Amino acid sequence: MLLLASVMMLLAVAVLVAGQLLDNRRRERRVSDRLQGQMGGDAKLGTLMRQLGASSLAQRSVSLDNETQILLNRIGWRKAGQRSLFAAFQIGTPFVVMGLTIVVQEIFFHDFQPAWVAPVAALGIGYLLPKRVLAAAAKKRQERIAKEIATFIPLLRILFESGMAVEQSLRVLGNDAQRLLPHLTFELRAILARVDSGLELGEELGKTARLLEVDEFTDTCIILQQLIQQGGGAMKSLLALKQLLDDRRLTGLQEYISKMSAKMSVVMMVFLFPALLIVLGGPAFIGIARALKNF
Repeated sequence: MLLLASVMMLLAVAVLVAGQLLDNRRRERRVSDRLQGQMGGDAKLGTLMRQLGASSLAQRSVSLDNETQILLNRIGWRKAGQRSLFAAFQIGTPFVVMGLTIVVQEIFFHDFQPAWVAPVAALGIGYLLPKRVLAAAAKKRQERIAKEIATFIPLLRILFESGMAVEQSLRVLGNDAQRLLPHLTFELRAILARVDSGLELGEELGKTARLLEVDEFTDTCIILQQLIQQGGGAMKSLLALKQLLDDRRLTGLQEYISKMSAKMSVVMMVFLFPALLIVLGGPAFIGIARALKNF
């Protein structure tokens, strides 16, 4: 028994050592490939996707759709490479879905007639799918930004009370609050980068607020614009906005709880009441059935 345990321990150590050696060799190979100008499989795939997205057909499909551009801006995909990547998905997804549909149809539903209906439907669904996923991602990001505003406003008030100006406060939050406010700090860094290039802070705040279309962020930007123009008097407005957001959040939680209680009532009626009737009415029903049987 002791010998078997020793052998198992030696095998485990050998596996760990071999895995570490393979990992080190793989890292050395990646470093040497990069130094020689060669690309791995992931880099080649990314380059292929970007080339597909940079094609005239893909760029035309994205540029003709104004809603897609707005949604890309809302999720933060504003660079040419990111737009090319989405354009590649927009063009490639229909053909991938159509190919999978043809394979499934040939394997499981080869007698289905007419055979062209399912591939054509898959082609249409594959073309609409990336945009629907993009719209869902944009809506999710809007909700996260709205939640981050509740933390963003108290931090702003603290920085204002310490004597900082609006631009200084935004720079501090953009640099130091990335983990706490990831989406808001991303937008703040983009705004401040445009300000560094010579644009006006208030106008950039307004443009970003119109681009994101988040009511909480729009109200905050209006107060910040007022603070930039007047130089003061916005602390009470920030406090009132914070209280309004807290009340709105409390109302939303109350509505969610009321809807959840209604749903749980339906679940209880469907699953609990039948079991309760069986437990309570079962013996009586059995007794009546036996009495009738004796007659």
